[in-house]
Amino acid sequence: MALIIDGKALSRKVRARIGEEVKELNAVQERAPGLAVIQLGEDPASTIYVNSKIKACTEAGIESFGYILKSDTSEEELLTLIAELNSDPRVDGILCQLPLPDQINEEKIILAIDPDKDVDGFHPFNVGLLSMGKQEALVACTPLGCIEMLKEYKIPLRGKKAVVIGRSNIVGKPMAYLLLRENCTVTITHSHTPVAELPELCRQADILVVAIGKPGFITPEYTNPDQVIIDVGINRTREGKIIGDVDFESVAPIVHAITPVPGGVGPMTIAMLLKNTVTSYRRRVAD
Repeated sequence: MALIIDGKALSRKVRARIGEEVKELNAVQERAPGLAVIQLGEDPASTIYVNSKIKACTEAGIESFGYILKSDTSEEELLTLIAELNSDPRVDGILCQLPLPDQINEEKIILAIDPDKDVDGFHPFNVGLLSMGKQEALVACTPLGCIEMLKEYKIPLRGKKAVVIGRSNIVGKPMAYLLLRENCTVTITHSHTPVAELPELCRQADILVVAIGKPGFITPEYTNPDQVIIDVGINRTREGKIIGDVDFESVAPIVHAITPVPGGVGPMTIAMLLKNTVTSYRRRVAD
């Protein structure tokens, strides 16, 4: 049976570490780190996610500023709020919960956030820094959490073959850049990769990162016994069960290590949001 990479337990460890760091910073600084979270509408799933972020902030000693706006909020109103938060000295990070309503251009909102407060790591400035291999980039939280898990479990990265399935701006592309930064040899596959070639490409991987949104897509023919699998997928079955993009039951007995769903990557995403907020705070109080 594979080593189970426990993101839930690791997240608690990382968040406790961040809490201690914030406590030490608060002893010498005039204010705590601050995170502004914006949500448009009251979608139940988004509300649960936003509340979990605010709770995590509170537990770590980070001040949170919540803005729950109506779903019909105009783009101009949202841009005005972001401009205010950009200039607010109490705010070190700004997170606008996606997806946004149809009347709002997501790209315009991402561009409006100060790159120094872009704790989601979505702004082109931070994406550019990451693509250049710069350590000062604020990195998208989910792929950053994946790298953190690999390092915490002391899984070798240098020189390893990594395959990333999916090329989204939120996970796939930044994941590939992070793996390159760790000196992996990286292959990205996507919807236009010939299906017949995919199993063989995946079998060659030392590290396989799956982020395609297809439940149970990865089965044993995609794997090898020395492989480490990071399953980023979150899918809900008709019965309401949460499962990943990997068929865990058939794959876990074969590979070296694997993340479960739930309890794998998800908890680490929130932990990395706190980490990015504290990173931004440190830079701002040092200026």
